[in-house]
Amino acid sequence: MDDPRTIVTNVRSIFSLPDVVVRVNDLIDSGEATNTELERVISSDPALTAKILKFANSSYFGFSGKVETVLKAIAIIGHKELRNLVLATSVTSTFKDIPPDLVDMDTFWNHSITCGVTARLLASSVDSRERFFIAGLLHGVGRLILFSQYPKESAKVLSCMNQGEDAVIQAERKIFGFTHAQLGAELLKQWKLPVNICKMVEYQFNPMQEKEFQYDASTLCAAVNIASYIQPCTNQPVEHEETISDRALQAWSFLGLSAEIVESVMTVAKLQVIEVFNAIRS
Repeated sequence: MDDPRTIVTNVRSIFSLPDVVVRVNDLIDSGEATNTELERVISSDPALTAKILKFANSSYFGFSGKVETVLKAIAIIGHKELRNLVLATSVTSTFKDIPPDLVDMDTFWNHSITCGVTARLLASSVDSRERFFIAGLLHGVGRLILFSQYPKESAKVLSCMNQGEDAVIQAERKIFGFTHAQLGAELLKQWKLPVNICKMVEYQFNPMQEKEFQYDASTLCAAVNIASYIQPCTNQPVEHEETISDRALQAWSFLGLSAEIVESVMTVAKLQVIEVFNAIRS
């Protein structure tokens, strides 16, 4: 079995970001992009333009008044959040031809969006919390690469689903020699996403591994766990006997999350997820 970097290099052409995403990323990274330049790039893609306006008008942002132009959307949401929008609206169509017997893509993206929205809500006190939405949205993309490239082995891994997430992670390590989190992080590195997003995805199963990323990784770990209750990531039957893993409990404790906080986050997340899903997957 190849290592994550080799696998990602081999699938780079299959799972590449659309040109418009790369151009928006480059412009924002340059630090000199004007709103007009960004609007010009986005407007060259009518489907993306429509999705961005729909997203900007969703309860996720909670703006009062209608956002009717891309220029106004950029002015209101800012460049970092715009990068998220462009990536989020494009990435769900990047993964095509994934075996339908392994995953239902609407179910997969609903779970991923739920995770992104939940992570962003959990990080409500953090500046520039847009990275949490992106990390949540993309936390499971390593799974899609495995489904695509190794369907037989992936079916074996999925057969452990009803034993809980820990059994799945152990099966991945045994069969592949790495987890889908490590593989996903490698893809995000090749997409040139910020280091803190890549590390969040990489350490989601071991949030205490690196001190610098403990808060971010714990937030994602907790979000994945909460999102699994709201919207599971597969249609496989799951026994919720083991309910909350030790890893998730540790993350909740580290973040100071009470049952009341989690309950209120879930309530808000459910409402936002519907709008975000409709904007992204329409």
